[in-house]
Amino acid sequence: MSEAKGMSVPSEIVIPKETQVTSRQKTLWFPYALIAPTMITLTVVSLIPFLYTIYLTFHKMAYAQVGAFSGLANYRELLGNSAFWHSVWVTTLFVAIAVPIEFSLGLAGALLLHQKIRLRQAVVPLLFIPTMMAPVVVAILWKIMLAGAWGMLSYNVLERFGIIKEVSAFASADLALYAIIFVDIWEWTPFMTLAFFAGLQSLPLNPYRAAAVDGATPVQTFFRLTIPLMVPLLAVIVLLRFIDAFKIFDTIFLLTAGGPGVATESVSIFTYKTVFNYWKMGTATVTAVVIWILFFIFCNVFYQVAQKKLKAF
Repeated sequence: MSEAKGMSVPSEIVIPKETQVTSRQKTLWFPYALIAPTMITLTVVSLIPFLYTIYLTFHKMAYAQVGAFSGLANYRELLGNSAFWHSVWVTTLFVAIAVPIEFSLGLAGALLLHQKIRLRQAVVPLLFIPTMMAPVVVAILWKIMLAGAWGMLSYNVLERFGIIKEVSAFASADLALYAIIFVDIWEWTPFMTLAFFAGLQSLPLNPYRAAAVDGATPVQTFFRLTIPLMVPLLAVIVLLRFIDAFKIFDTIFLLTAGGPGVATESVSIFTYKTVFNYWKMGTATVTAVVIWILFFIFCNVFYQVAQKKLKAF
């Protein structure tokens, strides 16, 4: 079609330089404006209290009163405290047993659900129940289940096989920690199952079709396709679960309060008693900083290994 008479079409539109500069400035600052509320909140809620905690570790503290500068005295007191190292050992043992079992059972359950079993739509919502239950409810449930002489599991299983007699598993110095580990596995394995199941559902199908054409067995497909493709998710879930398990407080506090004796006294329980039973605020603040340092080292090592060896990040 020919152009209408008497009308001209401009060859290009010229944008003033001032407008271009303003547009670039808006583009440059816009991402920072979006994250500013989150960063301000984290700074106020997390960073400032943490820095103040570090400040307190270098001062004498009488109850809640900050005293004179004491140097590394609080650190020496904590590192020389055998109760602290015992709590670290209890927490490490708890994590070393609970997390691998939760990981293995969660992955096995996810693979089973991925096979399109019957009633899967009914099973998946039920898996949310243990993880969604309040810690108080979980504690009451398992205190009853493992109560001495009349608890359903303690009477029908533990006493029948001669493992324990007429006493709660939580009252036994030898079994209390393992009973808490069992409760934690019951509570958090469904979460691992659902997380891994979601990961399996999102995997691409083309590599599996190619493997089937090449005659790969299910075992070969699992180790050479499924695991490598799921490594990023597996690494993140394991890291988050490890951190959460190391901080365990509510389950132990409600079931045993760290007892019998100090058999189940985790780092969190040790810190709680240090503050609210003995009012040693200096020792408690040092505990927080030392645990943060240990976590910082572990997370960095984990990240480097997962990045270089597993290509997870």
